[in-house]
Amino acid sequence: MQRITSFFRFCRGRAKLKRRAAAMGFMNHHHQTAISSGQEGIKTVGVDNHNLCDFSSNSDLCICIVTWNMNGKVSYEDLAELVGSSRKFDLLVVGLQEVPRDNILRLLQAALEETHIVLGKAIMQSLQLYVFGPKNSDLLVKVELQVDKHSVGGFGGLIRRKKGAVAIRINYKGFRMVFITCHLSAHASKVEERNCQCKHISHSLFSKNWNPYAKPAHITVWLGDLNYRIQGIDTHPARNLIQKDLHGTLTSNDQLLQEAERGHIFNGYCEGTLTFKPTYKYNVGSSKYDTSYKVRVPAWTDRILFKIEDAKKINATLRFYESMDDIYSSDHKPVKAHLCLKLNKLLSA
Repeated sequence: MQRITSFFRFCRGRAKLKRRAAAMGFMNHHHQTAISSGQEGIKTVGVDNHNLCDFSSNSDLCICIVTWNMNGKVSYEDLAELVGSSRKFDLLVVGLQEVPRDNILRLLQAALEETHIVLGKAIMQSLQLYVFGPKNSDLLVKVELQVDKHSVGGFGGLIRRKKGAVAIRINYKGFRMVFITCHLSAHASKVEERNCQCKHISHSLFSKNWNPYAKPAHITVWLGDLNYRIQGIDTHPARNLIQKDLHGTLTSNDQLLQEAERGHIFNGYCEGTLTFKPTYKYNVGSSKYDTSYKVRVPAWTDRILFKIEDAKKINATLRFYESMDDIYSSDHKPVKAHLCLKLNKLLSA
C-alpha cells in the first residue's frame, strides 16, 4: 500500500512540474520523443452499420459492451433499457461505476432471464463488471475465466466512489479476451494522474499469477468512466457547438485522444468515431447539461476502447457505438458498443 501511495504522489508531483513547465513555455521531453517516434495513439474507426450483423454467418463472436456511471441510483427499468430487448450477441459485458448498494446482479439477471446467464463478475465496492453468456449453450462448460482488481485510492460519500479497475479474463469460443472497467480520477486538471493510473492498472492486473509462457489476449477491451475532459474551450462555446450538432469539432479538444496521440496512453487501441454528444455532466432526470454554479464543460468521460493483438489473425468490426440518451437517472449517459470478431482460418487455437 505504501508503494502504491508513493507512486501516486510521484504522479501528482510530476503533473505539477509539467503544468509549471508549460506555463514557462517549455515542451515536455516525453511529449517530444513520443511525437518523433511515431506513436500510433488511438485509431478512430468508423461504424459499419450498413451490413447489419446477422449474428451467425458474418462473425464468429458478437459482443455487446456497455459502460455506465450510475451516480448511486438505479431502477429495474433503467437496467432493462441498458441491456435492451434485441439480444443478437453472444456475450454481454456490463461495466458499472458509482454503483449503489442494491443487488445490481439480481436486477441484471432478471432483465436477461430469458436469454443470458452470468459467466463471471468482478466487484470492488462501487466498481463492478459482469460478463453474460447465452443461456443453454454447450460452450459454457468450456469457459476459462479469471478475475482481478486494482485500487488506485480515493473513495467517499454514501455511494462509495471507488477509483481503480476490475477485470475479467476469459477464453470463449477460441478467443482469449480481457475486459477492464475503470473509474479514474476526476477534474480537468488531473490529466497526468489519469495517465499514471492507466499505466499502473495495465501493469498490475493479473500480474500476481503472470505466466511468461501464456499466450497474450487476442483482444483487450477497456470500458468505463475514464474521466478525461474537453479542454481549451469554455463551457458556453462548447455547448453552442453541441446544440448545433457540431460536437464532432470538439474531438480535437478531447484529453484522451490528445494524450494517446502523444504516446502517453492506449497506444494501438481503437475507438469508434465520437458521433454522439458528450456524456457528462447532465442534470439528473433530464437531458440538459449541468446548470449548477459550476456549469461544467461537457465531456466524453465514458468510453469503450479495444485493442486487437494481431489484426492479421482477427478481423474486428464495430457495428455500433452510441450513447443511450433515453436513460435519465444519472448525471452520465451510458455508452454502448457492438463488436463482431472473426477468426482468420490460419489462426490456431
